[in-house]
Amino acid sequence: MTTEHVDARPALASALVTAIDHVGIAVPDLDAAIRWYHDHLGMIVLHEEVNEDQGVREAMLSVRGAPVGSAQIQLLAPLDEKSTIAKFIDTRGPGLQQLAYRTSDIEALSERLRADGVRLLYEAPRRGTADSRINFIHPKDAGGVLIELVEPAKDAAH
Repeated sequence: MTTEHVDARPALASALVTAIDHVGIAVPDLDAAIRWYHDHLGMIVLHEEVNEDQGVREAMLSVRGAPVGSAQIQLLAPLDEKSTIAKFIDTRGPGLQQLAYRTSDIEALSERLRADGVRLLYEAPRRGTADSRINFIHPKDAGGVLIELVEPAKDAAH
């Protein structure tokens, strides 16, 4: 692609989207999944937490020695059978659940997307991993992909 083919129209949204943050993978057993990624791919756990609001126990993994701010793998295990991740696994089985983009300003990006007719799952951002602020683009507006928007906490190392 040459620069003549670049559409400068969405420049605001592009300036707000700063990186691919992570790929979310739904797993039935977080400990087993962490072991698999460590033993077979050498990945290391950077962060682990329980997020009651999202109904998950989760871990963020990275390639050993990756630069700060590199894309990560997020493993998501359900806390109970009512969680969104449990329903996802029941319906589709374990596997890729979402692709997350990092944003510098989730409010401005959400406003821009809504102005363009893009549906977001939450009216306002919610708490995500490590106190980040998150929202999701409806898969029907993103070619069938659940896209997560992530604004890292101000003290995060992204």
